[in-house]
Amino acid sequence: QVQLVESGGGLVQPGGSLRLSCAASGFTMETHAIVWFRQAPGKEREWVSCIPSSEPRTYYANSVKGRFTISRDNPENTVYLHMSSLKVADTAVYYCAAAAGISDCYSGDYSYPDNYEYDYWGQGTQVTVSS
Repeated sequence: QVQLVESGGGLVQPGGSLRLSCAASGFTMETHAIVWFRQAPGKEREWVSCIPSSEPRTYYANSVKGRFTISRDNPENTVYLHMSSLKVADTAVYYCAAAAGISDCYSGDYSYPDNYEYDYWGQGTQVTVSS
């Protein structure tokens, strides 16, 4: 049984930092692309960052580019999202997701995070940025 578990959320002041973790069981993260999504109250879910299984390149939404960094620790079967210079607008529930057999974030012009229905989701972790 595949399980993704997010952790690391919390309350942080604007300008602060957090590191989110997405740990997997029953599933090998190393061979799959992992995506972080977020959903703020009253807003649609949006993807934040994606890390492919093998290539060194990582992908970010424009709203977080330069502030967030996604990384993976394959021996620990965990993917991280390092968030810095946090803004009030970053307040949301953050989810990690993956799909069976999907190892890329993009295939040509096709964006998996924008279009694909991911199979596996964590329960989410709340990030609140407030003074």
